[in-house]
Formats: sequence, C-alpha cells, structure tokens
Amino acid sequence: MQPIISVIICTYNPRADYFKQVLNELACQSLPLAAWELLVIDNASKLAVESAWSLDWHPQGRIIREETAGLTAARLRGHQEAQGEILVFVDDDNLLNHEYLADVQRIFQQHPQLGAIGGRSKPRFETAPEPWMAEFYKVLALRDFGPEAQISERYATGETIEYPDFAPAGIGLGIRRDVFGAYVEHMQHDAARLALGRTGKKLTSGEDNDIVLTVMSQGWQIGYFPSLEVIHLISADRLERDYLARLNEAATRSWVQVLGMHNLQVWSPIAPWTVLPRKIKAFFTYGAWRNAAAYVRWRGACGLYEALAST
Repeated sequence: MQPIISVIICTYNPRADYFKQVLNELACQSLPLAAWELLVIDNASKLAVESAWSLDWHPQGRIIREETAGLTAARLRGHQEAQGEILVFVDDDNLLNHEYLADVQRIFQQHPQLGAIGGRSKPRFETAPEPWMAEFYKVLALRDFGPEAQISERYATGETIEYPDFAPAGIGLGIRRDVFGAYVEHMQHDAARLALGRTGKKLTSGEDNDIVLTVMSQGWQIGYFPSLEVIHLISADRLERDYLARLNEAATRSWVQVLGMHNLQVWSPIAPWTVLPRKIKAFFTYGAWRNAAAYVRWRGACGLYEALAST
C-alpha cells in the first residue's frame, strides 16, 4: 500500500531528549502506520543519526543521509525520497498532536484548492522566558491565529500577492507533493533561493516564505487550521538575548530578500556605503543600549539595511 502522507524530519545533530519525544509523539498518531511513511533526513550530523536511532517501530520508516549541508538541501532530498501524495515537514523539536496526520489528510480532501496548510505552534520552554521576550515569539515560529480556520485568497498568475499573516511556517507544514515539486522546479537552479534556510549554526531563514509565495503564485490557496497543533520545544540557549538578536536580524534580512525574489519589494534599495551609518543612527533611535528588547529590535533594523544594500 502506497502511503498517503510522507512525514519528513530534517535534522542536524539532534538533541537526544528532544528527538526521542518527537518520535514518541509520532508513534502515537491516530492515522494507521500503513497510511504514512516516516523519512528522517540526516543533514550531515557529526554523529550519524542511523548509528544512534532506530525506526524499527515504523514499517515505512527510513533514515536517509544527506551530505549537502542546509535545511533547503534536506527538504529537497525529502521530496525526492517521498512516496506520499502529501508531505508534512517536522523539525526535530516539534511534537505533533495525536490527530495531526489524520487532520492533514481530512483537510486536503475537503479543500482541493489548498496547496499548503499549517496551524498553531505552542511553546514548551526549557527555562521560563523573561516577559520582554514575548515580542519576539514570532521569530521562534510560535503562532496562534485563533480558533477559526482561515483560508487565503486565490491569485491568478501575475497578480500581486498579499502575504497572509496566518501563512504556514515550516513547523508542521503540510503541502501537496506535486505543489512542492513545482516549488522545487522554480528554485533548484537559483543560487539565491537555494541559499535560504539554515545551514549549521547560520540562522538564515526565508525558505518558508519562499515556499508560501511560490504556492500562491501558482494559483493555490494556503490555509490555517487550529486543529493542527504543534508543541515547539524551546531550549534555554534560544532565549538568550544575543541568540534572539541574531535570529531577528537574519529573519528580517531573509524576509526582504524573499520579497525581492518575488518582485514584491516594498522598500527602495540603498547604497552599500550607507549601511554602517544607518546602523549607527538606528542604534541611538532604538536606544539599543537601554534594554534587551531594544537591542533585539535594533538588530532587526540592521538586517533590513543589509538586505536593502544587496538588492
């Protein structure tokens, strides 16, 4: 029996206690194992995932080594290996609720116009966050758009797309395999788009936005469904000021770059020589020395300037 869904976990040096929880929750899915396959893409981990983990509990479970570093490369390999009609991308710190895969199957069956879907992602913090950090939960891919499902408009080819706030992120992203295939065809020969996505400790992002915009530009709709709930395990080091600052800077820079790739740029380019003076001025405008939140905001502005100087 060919699986309906391919669950793809892209991982690099997974944290053992988190990864164990991820697999345990997947083993509890209500959708029968025969209806879905599990592909773990080991993205050049220092300790091969296959040497430390077994998927013997899943009859259609495989661990696949991908030596090309980077999240985008791992996702492309997952798509290449997948047999299901629907792909569900899961990070190695994501716990899917037990009805997740069954709900993904049902939603796509009920809404044939949908190309990609996502839902809520709620945090489970290793250490309690400070109150100021809530402002930056979005860059940690924490999201909750309420109890009602939301579906985007459908755009004709060439129409200007308005990016929905509720667009799915990579956490628990459900996408039709042929729709993801169209994204692959559009980006695999584009060096700038291939460079999106994290590589090792680099916090480059933007690949999720690129996927969403590509899906919508092909005439598909995207949707938010609150029943699709993910618990995102947040380690203590991700709640440090400097990490959030780096993440905010990288996310802002990548967002501007992706908009430019899709001809949706809303800012004017700037001369490279102006970047440093703009950063200095912004340091005082934001009062970056005053507190951690102001510093993280300032780093986001730095990412904006860096992106605008490279367009």
